[in-house]
Amino acid sequence: MRIFYITTPIYYPNAPPHIGHAYTTIYADVLARYHRLIGDDVFFMTGNDEHGLKLQRVAEKKGVHPKELVDEMAEVYKKYWSLLDISYDHFIRTTDPYHEKVVKEAINKLYKKGLMYKASYSGWYCVDCEKFYSPGEYIEKEGKPYCPIHNKPLELLEEETYYFKLSEFEDYMKDVLANKDIVYPKSYATEILHKIEKEGLRDVSIARPKERVWWGIEVPFDKNYTVYVWFDALLNYVSGIGYLEDEEKFKKYWPNVHHVIGKDILWFHTAIWFSVLKALEIEPPKKLLVHAFLINRGLKIGKSAGNVIAIEDLIERYQDSDGVRYILMRIFNMSKDVDVTTELFDSIYNSELADTLGNLVRRVGVLAKKKLGGKIYKREVERELGARVEEALEKYIKYMNEFDVSLAINIVMDLLREANAYINKTRPWEKTDPGKELYSLLETIRYASIMLYPVIPKAVHKISEAFGFKIVNPLETQLGGVERYNVVNAPILFRKIQSKQ
Repeated sequence: MRIFYITTPIYYPNAPPHIGHAYTTIYADVLARYHRLIGDDVFFMTGNDEHGLKLQRVAEKKGVHPKELVDEMAEVYKKYWSLLDISYDHFIRTTDPYHEKVVKEAINKLYKKGLMYKASYSGWYCVDCEKFYSPGEYIEKEGKPYCPIHNKPLELLEEETYYFKLSEFEDYMKDVLANKDIVYPKSYATEILHKIEKEGLRDVSIARPKERVWWGIEVPFDKNYTVYVWFDALLNYVSGIGYLEDEEKFKKYWPNVHHVIGKDILWFHTAIWFSVLKALEIEPPKKLLVHAFLINRGLKIGKSAGNVIAIEDLIERYQDSDGVRYILMRIFNMSKDVDVTTELFDSIYNSELADTLGNLVRRVGVLAKKKLGGKIYKREVERELGARVEEALEKYIKYMNEFDVSLAINIVMDLLREANAYINKTRPWEKTDPGKELYSLLETIRYASIMLYPVIPKAVHKISEAFGFKIVNPLETQLGGVERYNVVNAPILFRKIQSKQ
């Protein structure tokens, strides 16, 4: 049995999740569900990043202790992931005692290895990013430095800190980025490699004075400091699978880890994370899957940009989680930013879910019940349609194994269009015994449904229950393998919505 460990970034819970969080999390969930479907041993982890200055300030503004805030927000995130049918195996929080223990032990390891030192620092800092920006990295407005991500003024900070000797890993990082097939798409590895070749790797601060940032994990060898939130957060990927606690579990899952991230946190997940892992004598991740941005009103969707699209609004408009999951995965793009509009979403929902899939399922269900009393016995699958089914499955498996969910969905939709064309051509409603045609169509729907299961699990369960087939590993099923279909219902899966004028 193959092992598949997949993670999302852990999210900063200073506000509820929005469409951007959903985009990343649904993608990871689809890959997790697909790998479960084909029989792999899957561990899927998401969670919240619960320390740092930003949360400290949000809590102070609300007049509550940060722990009270993060406890409340953890439940909010879990509620949203439940609404979106996210099938995570573990929800990690950086305030979990086992995680805090791992962070302290890891930072002690680095210190004892001579990879940390104390020095003063002066630089421009973005609270929202929890990051210092060097000259050339920030933008300027009226002569003042601004964060390029959040479009907010940077704060000048001068303080003593503990540095991690990131510079010692420059040659290692160049080798990993140039010669190891970890970062996907490869263009993102090239981007970071060029940045390192141009600027080098500078040592990075991994502690904050407690008098300024008290909401964090205490540095074990100096109680006047807390651990920098990014260093703390990145370690969740190892603490969540037993690092330093459950060696057997860690050895099982870590060699098969797949991190899913947005491109805005690429630097932290390559230059810093890979170097920290090397310093801790841990292999780099198997894959870093990087996606581009969703764009709304010309800007990356985010709380700071003020252009968020609420998850509950999407679920209300597209009637349940399946509609939202399908739309976001249909437009999913790893290389190019995607402009999102209601018109685009409505068009995908109506034409593909309501018409192509929903209408076919409804028509075949009605015909099966009307013409053959719902009992459709095994016949020879129409040759051309059967060949299309087998070809579609082969391409689907290829694309899913290459992490290209959007292309995989497109293959299934093309197959369903073929089925719609077949029903129109053969006109089973005019035949006394359309058994062959209906069996061929039911087999096509069965295969298409199984392939779509990771994306729209609720709808696929409805189809399987209505038509009487099991959702099984597509690699182990056989065309013409169902002896009899017992169609008990002709479900309406997706009701068309009226586009906004």
